[in-house]
Amino acid sequence: MKQVSFFLLEIIFKIDIDGLEVYFPYDYIYPEQILYMGELKKALDAKGHCLLEMPSGTGKTVSLLSLVVAYILRFPDHLDKLVYCSRTIPEIEKCVEELRNLFKYYEQCDGKPPSLFAVALSARKNLCINESVSSLRQGSLVDGACQKLTASFMRAKRRLRPDLPCCAFFEKLDEQKDFNYPDGVYNL
Repeated sequence: MKQVSFFLLEIIFKIDIDGLEVYFPYDYIYPEQILYMGELKKALDAKGHCLLEMPSGTGKTVSLLSLVVAYILRFPDHLDKLVYCSRTIPEIEKCVEELRNLFKYYEQCDGKPPSLFAVALSARKNLCINESVSSLRQGSLVDGACQKLTASFMRAKRRLRPDLPCCAFFEKLDEQKDFNYPDGVYNL
């Protein structure tokens, strides 16, 4: 009887996209994902806009994140942020999960995650920390109550009448602009 040895090979999946080394956190990549990343890189190089389309389930999110994170790390003066918008909270959560996986992959490959800050944002009704506003729960009511406390015309009135209500958090926001958030991926 023959003895068979098995070795666990750790494959580091890095792809060259037009001279840019891109970490890809999965052990298989579709040709369409490579083409997608190539077109995205061309648009970033040209400092332009692009409209890319791929069918559902073909890895658009991980392709976009892999390419953009690599691009930001390589060319921080050329691109310093990605604003990723999505219609639903589950879609945002999927994006955050993919980004966390990508950060873990960088850590696995390089011994440290990328030095980047990522945060998922949502509507006021999900993120407001002013209890008198957030307790209203309905989006339009939360938005209206927030505007009554933070709109520039209301803040101007408050300078004349300090007894008018305000949002203490919003009023202190300018003082906290220099706060450095720690690198990482943060979710709702």
